[in-house]
Amino acid sequence: MPEITAKQIKELRDSTGAGIMDAKKALVESEGNIDKAVEILNAKGLASVEKRSGRATENGIVESYIHTGGRIGSMVQLSCETDFVARTEEFVKCAKEIAMQIAAMNPKAISNEDNSDLGDDEILESQAYIRDASKTVGEVVKELSAKVGENIVIQKIHRFEIGS
Repeated sequence: MPEITAKQIKELRDSTGAGIMDAKKALVESEGNIDKAVEILNAKGLASVEKRSGRATENGIVESYIHTGGRIGSMVQLSCETDFVARTEEFVKCAKEIAMQIAAMNPKAISNEDNSDLGDDEILESQAYIRDASKTVGEVVKELSAKVGENIVIQKIHRFEIGS
């Protein structure tokens, strides 16, 4: 088995946000393969997201987006467990991009639970993410939740459009 170096651990931590010991364990398990280690960490992180899903989300931010020309605007309430996470650069960026997604894609509901008679393109969490079409908005939120270690929920959305 190859020796795991501090450089490999740092590289893995920088790309995933994982803790030192988690990064080292994943590298040992993957025999030093960074790509496999990322997959291992993602699998563990997504499993822990499910465990956190019942936790209260009483902090967060309301983020808005106004499209060029001011004819379309949107707002999103992205909630998390602590104010500390709500103020992180990653959390704020995610909220801004979700607000942009709402303006661009005009979802009718946040999740399937809200309306099971809508198509995937009308449900925000099921829509292809505008920044990376290989993921859904729901997957992006789960990935952020796994990375920060808190339950994150899209609470409310609203879209405004002049003339509609």
